[in-house]
Amino acid sequence: MLKIIVTYLAMLFSFFVLDLIWLGLIAKPLYQQKIGFLLADNVNWLAAILFYLIFLVGILVFVILPNQQNTLLKIIVMGALFGFVTYCTYDLINLATVKNWPWLITVIDLCWGSVLCALVSAAGYVVLRLF
Repeated sequence: MLKIIVTYLAMLFSFFVLDLIWLGLIAKPLYQQKIGFLLADNVNWLAAILFYLIFLVGILVFVILPNQQNTLLKIIVMGALFGFVTYCTYDLINLATVKNWPWLITVIDLCWGSVLCALVSAAGYVVLRLF
């Protein structure tokens, strides 16, 4: 159980750092330009924290634990697929229901979700294997 907790914490750290860099530095100007009309003035940190905690359970349960005997490459591919599918849920629903939701944001988010989840899955896998 301890190795699962340590793996989860490593994933939490890597996800938070990577997403903070992405949202706070890299993508912020693009999001401001393309969907600034939808962005809140202040982050709802409770909702953000709940998302991170729950989403990482999904990566752990659906990607890492069932594939822990596989290769790192398999984990990266499965993590990318998990990220793609889960980010599709958000972005394609927005594309379908939010007036003026830009295709560009959808494509960028799907790419980012795939890369982010691949990297976090790899980090979790490495920590789990080292334990």
